[in-house]
Amino acid sequence: MVASCGAYRAGTSDPPANLDRVGRRSLLVAVLAAALAADAAGAPSLAFWSLVAAVPVAAACALASFGAFLDAADDPVVSLQALLWAPALLLLLVASAARGPAVTAGQVPRLGETALVGCLAVLALKLAVFGAGRLHLRLTRRPTATAPARS
Repeated sequence: MVASCGAYRAGTSDPPANLDRVGRRSLLVAVLAAALAADAAGAPSLAFWSLVAAVPVAAACALASFGAFLDAADDPVVSLQALLWAPALLLLLVASAARGPAVTAGQVPRLGETALVGCLAVLALKLAVFGAGRLHLRLTRRPTATAPARS
């Protein structure tokens, strides 16, 4: 879920710079997966605190994506990647807020489950946009084979 397709190649290829971009998003997915696993294991309190921990990580990812958008506003993939952080963050906040009062009850509200699945769906959409952008770059930059001229 790298923020850019075109700017990714033009930027630094220094491993720490690329690892930082991937690391934030990997951490977010890991924390969200921990929340799902905690829900499945019947530990709604752990799931709630995992979602609370995911909020600042997602906000950092969104800010980094917005920075990439400011650097490459003419790239539609970068623009869409930055735009998709708004519903992802909103759904993550709803998932966290809906679970807050229910932590002591031991039950996960339906809204909390639905919002978490929706947030993961938006992140999957972001991954699909990234993949489609990379595929488009690969196909448009491929040298075309020309037929030999006939004499």
